[in-house]
Amino acid sequence: MPKITSDWGDWLVRDVEEASPEGVAVWYLGCNGFVLKGREGTTIYVDPYVGLGDPPRTVRMIPVPFDPEDVEEAEAVFATHEHTDHVHGPSQAPILENTGATFYGADDSLAVAREDEQWLEEWDLDADQFVELTEGDSLEVGEFTVHVEDAYDPDATHPLSYVFEHDAGTVFHGGDTKPSEEFERIGGEYDIDVGILAFGTVGRIPDKETGEPKRTRWYSDENQIVEAASDLQLNRLVPSHWDMWRGLTSDPKVLHHHAKSFEHPGRVDVVEIGDRIDLE
Repeated sequence: MPKITSDWGDWLVRDVEEASPEGVAVWYLGCNGFVLKGREGTTIYVDPYVGLGDPPRTVRMIPVPFDPEDVEEAEAVFATHEHTDHVHGPSQAPILENTGATFYGADDSLAVAREDEQWLEEWDLDADQFVELTEGDSLEVGEFTVHVEDAYDPDATHPLSYVFEHDAGTVFHGGDTKPSEEFERIGGEYDIDVGILAFGTVGRIPDKETGEPKRTRWYSDENQIVEAASDLQLNRLVPSHWDMWRGLTSDPKVLHHHAKSFEHPGRVDVVEIGDRIDLE
């Protein structure tokens, strides 16, 4: 598989590895990728993707922020679902190879890695680095407790969301979910400080089979993302994915207006690729 070449060199990876957060630091990698690092050094990647898409259908609009081969510290890589910008060998397998990290995901996500892309054959990995998860599971990863929850993404075959609990705060990553009837339950069960939800416009994207432009909604619009954030009772909403694909990009600043009359989210944090936010 093709090697990934970063537009930014290795400064972002080194920034993560050299950081000593007071509680939890969270970096945005663009698309739906994030890194979480706790005060004790536990480092978790979620949906890191540095591929270029499949032009002209999916065209990457942001820089490639790091080379996965530069990552030297990670305990885990989590995938929210099986789509290529969430499970991608050239983006994620080198992290597992370099660090010995464990890859966590649903059955269909692991099938892409182990069967479709054959990570075990393409990279120097062990079978026990792959762990299947399903809704209702909980596990410990270093200083984090991770809860596996429901997600609603009709374009995916088995999407998951994750709740990362730490004594400094709780982070929710919904993958590409849209509003779900499960979110009121999740919002009542956890005190979520930061919630990550995918956001984008409806655009005309070439159909995978015919190549003809087709009206496409892959992510929540303004009203849907605020509905989800309200049901989840988020203190802080971090919109993601809005920067990634040509024809589906959006302006997350508009969410301040949409969220204004709701109790939740308490605030909207607009982050750009490479930005860091902190929970203390």
